[in-house]
Amino acid sequence: MQLEGRVAAVTGGTAGIGRAIAEAFLAEGASVAINGRSVEKGEKTLAALGAGDRAIFRAGDVTHQADVEGFIDATVEHFGRIDILVNNAGGAAGLQPTVLLSDEVWDTTMKWNVYSTFWATRRALKPMLEQKWGRIINISSVEGKHGKPVLTPYVAAKHAINGMTKSIAREVGTEGITVNAICPGLIITDIIRDNGPATAEAMGITFDEMVALFARESSIKRPNTVEEVAAMAVLLASDVGAGITGSLLSVDGGTASY
Repeated sequence: MQLEGRVAAVTGGTAGIGRAIAEAFLAEGASVAINGRSVEKGEKTLAALGAGDRAIFRAGDVTHQADVEGFIDATVEHFGRIDILVNNAGGAAGLQPTVLLSDEVWDTTMKWNVYSTFWATRRALKPMLEQKWGRIINISSVEGKHGKPVLTPYVAAKHAINGMTKSIAREVGTEGITVNAICPGLIITDIIRDNGPATAEAMGITFDEMVALFARESSIKRPNTVEEVAAMAVLLASDVGAGITGSLLSVDGGTASY
């Protein structure tokens, strides 16, 4: 029960990494607010979590500032505080080689990843600074340390998140608040299943070949799992993790060189 009495907000918490983190936090005693675009999916997730009044859902699209800030405000209003923020929502769709890339895809990717992280972090920092305790965990990517052709907007967004992580950690390090980024390798989540085939096609390979490419680059020669990322998130959210801040922590099976 490392998180007993804590309150966490997890963006994109109805599936994939976000849901796994929400489940892990609940198992460690925290109360959790999750957000997502689908009300139906949110209600089903709450029912599956079975956490009663320790879990709430608020519908919203993280590419919209009002939805992001409203989610943080709803967390504080319902639970009376916010201790942990997980900026998990993110992704990319419509990827193409840069010469063919549209302004719309670039803009959406930045809002989905970078702006949503900024909006949520700025809103959550106010109550965290008042209570002089907080944990901000940004879900970045191994591509925030390296890069691949065609993934350019996503790679740029995750590099930006990593830089934001380091800078904000410097701002609030003496205030009892840590700011870290987890950089997962490839994980076969719903969003990868939905958008991955089109991305692979733009790369000139099949989806299975793309998965195999990512796996070959790792030491473990397989995709990572959501549970492996959630375990790192629990550590960073806990009191034990107080000495870790401004870090870009890889959970990528040994893919990244740093």
